[in-house]
Amino acid sequence: MSDRLEILTIDQMYAADRAAAAAGVESYALMQAAGEAVARAVSSRWSKRPVAVLCGPGLNGGDGFVAARVLTADGWDVRVLALALPTGGDAFKAFEDWGGSPELGESNLGNAELIIDALFGAGLSRPLPAHAQGVLRDAEARGLPIVAIDLPSGLPGDAAEPLDYAPRATLTVTFHRKKPAHVLSPARDLCGEIVVADIGIPAAATAAPTLWENHPDLWRAHYPWPMGATHKHARGALGVIGGGRFETGAARLAARAGLRVAGLVKVFCEPAAADIYAATLEAAMLRPFRSIQELGNLAMEMDAFVIGPAAGVTDATRDKLIALAGSGVPMVIDADALTVLKGEPATLFALVEDSDVITPHPGEFERIFPGLLGSSGTRIAAAREAANLAGCIVLLKGADTVIAAPDGRAAVNTHATPWLATAGSGDVLAGIVGGLMAGGMPTFEAACAGVWMHGDAGLRFGPGLTAEDLPQGLPTVITGLTG
Repeated sequence: MSDRLEILTIDQMYAADRAAAAAGVESYALMQAAGEAVARAVSSRWSKRPVAVLCGPGLNGGDGFVAARVLTADGWDVRVLALALPTGGDAFKAFEDWGGSPELGESNLGNAELIIDALFGAGLSRPLPAHAQGVLRDAEARGLPIVAIDLPSGLPGDAAEPLDYAPRATLTVTFHRKKPAHVLSPARDLCGEIVVADIGIPAAATAAPTLWENHPDLWRAHYPWPMGATHKHARGALGVIGGGRFETGAARLAARAGLRVAGLVKVFCEPAAADIYAATLEAAMLRPFRSIQELGNLAMEMDAFVIGPAAGVTDATRDKLIALAGSGVPMVIDADALTVLKGEPATLFALVEDSDVITPHPGEFERIFPGLLGSSGTRIAAAREAANLAGCIVLLKGADTVIAAPDGRAAVNTHATPWLATAGSGDVLAGIVGGLMAGGMPTFEAACAGVWMHGDAGLRFGPGLTAEDLPQGLPTVITGLTG
């Protein structure tokens, strides 16, 4: 697994800095490497033009002074605007090595055509001073590209929201590893393109990670690839609980998606809806059942189940969920199967195991874990706490979908498109995850893979996407995983 997928909190990054120092890496060498990385990133993307480097009094400002020195030596027209001069340490040494006279106080951007924001880094804990905000707002109003060092100033590294204000950067250059703000919305949208620069912190300086950016390298080794002698039953049998006679579309979408990754799919429905499913299913099989007890018995023939898409917020859905839980078959619990237990989190927690996945969007999450999203600080923290409370995998859907396990592991997905915000998209996601689970993929990895593949299919299709397009796009997605 690539260590570049690791995401570090600010405290973890500080710990990595301390561990690097203990291993003999000089802190000023890290600052020089950081500033040089910023200068390289700028030089590789823009032609030479007037640059204003905005430096704060701390370490982020020190990185800015290094970048200013390197760019000046390369022939760029560089001005440095400083909030205040550094008072000591590596930042002051970087200022001295730069050797210029920064403009202090009420400076303006003048003829600058590019801005380097080195005011405050990821450790910021208070809103930007008014003067700093004014200069950055001026840059934005003029449409100037902004290159942020570590993070756009005003954006704390562990948060998803700025402290009052942060500019929208064109490029953000961060160091060693990404921070939560680089992957959480809307903060990540303020970062623009993100470059993670290696500045010489040893990999061993980073503690064992528990948070990653979702990517095939995180789960590819667990993907259930068929072998030469594999038959359909060996590839996994997925069951999908169908909705009523006039609510069949969601289950059919989940079934079609599941067929792309599992060996076989059966839709289980009540007899009144059987003729509708029979007329519309092709490769997916149909299995009507007449009682909850019969469903529980039949469930044991399957390797995984999806329950919830258009199942109905009814006592019948609740009974079906209880029957499936009693069978011990791993479940993806989605949509109506979550809503039906609104106000009864203890009931849900008693039904699920660590091999199960719940897939709430924020509204459904609030029904199960009231107040947790608002009180946790970030979606990562909320999903982790929810997974701990429920004892199963939590897949918290959104522009920055978070997948969390009861043991503390979590991944944030950034590989998606806004075009996935369409009816039925979540039903397809449930089918992909359920199909991978049926094929024997470990549940956390199956959830991560399903989210990424769902996003990749959406990205490949683009504008005009409907949920029906997603299963058809999965073969190309899967083929891409082999490269």
